[in-house]
Amino acid sequence: MSTPQSNNPLQGVTLEALLTALVSEYGWDGLARMVDVRCFKSEPSIKSSLTFLRKTPWARSRVEQIYVSLRQQP
Repeated sequence: MSTPQSNNPLQGVTLEALLTALVSEYGWDGLARMVDVRCFKSEPSIKSSLTFLRKTPWARSRVEQIYVSLRQQP
């Protein structure tokens, strides 16, 4: 039996929703400044970024941290 992750701010948030929210807030240029990866700089798209983030744990972790920080702002 698993316990709910009530303290997990990412609970129920898909990677696509998270990335869409960040692009909406910061734009691709802003996101590329925060996470220096090619998929945010060169012809960025949600699809290519999702593929990259799913295969690259350190980048996904960084993007998730940015999202959590954004959601904690007043």
